[in-house]
Amino acid sequence: MTERAQPSPMRFYATLMIGVGFIAIGIMLFIFLQESASASADLSVIPLEVDFPAPLLNLKNLAGDSVSIQQYAEKIVLVNLWATWCPPCKDEMPALQSYYQKHKEEGFVLIAIDQEEPLDAVQPFVSEFRLTFPVWLDQDGQAQRKFNTISMPSSFVIDRSGQVRLTWVGGVSEEFLERYVTKLIKE
Repeated sequence: MTERAQPSPMRFYATLMIGVGFIAIGIMLFIFLQESASASADLSVIPLEVDFPAPLLNLKNLAGDSVSIQQYAEKIVLVNLWATWCPPCKDEMPALQSYYQKHKEEGFVLIAIDQEEPLDAVQPFVSEFRLTFPVWLDQDGQAQRKFNTISMPSSFVIDRSGQVRLTWVGGVSEEFLERYVTKLIKE
């Protein structure tokens, strides 16, 4: 039988210190990520400043009436393209509703344009989320084509002169809307 060599105490303590160091780094990284996530739920959503004329859209509202973005000239209009089956669309609806309620008296309107779903799929969703802003139906994807997007949710902010000034893809929080859209309302 051969004798097993015992590890030196120095080697043991060095290995122990390296292990403790990795654990400390892991804890600090976890704390940093938790603070970052709670500070902003919108880390992946970044608005893009743009400047192009709002497209002409003629769609139907939930009552079946013809509607158009041009009806809201002189207002700040947030157009949100969404669908009932889209998880981030569902997640952002309470924030959109709350923001709309706070700012509708300031010349702000939010138009939620459902993409290619029938009224009987959209109406229960509107009721469930108690949406009070205009909801339109886009049966043939006209809005996606005219705004040149395939992502949902996609949002576009139109200023009082009819120019699209901001756009983003992804669900947002009320804090995000306050940070970026309120500036345009106050102009």
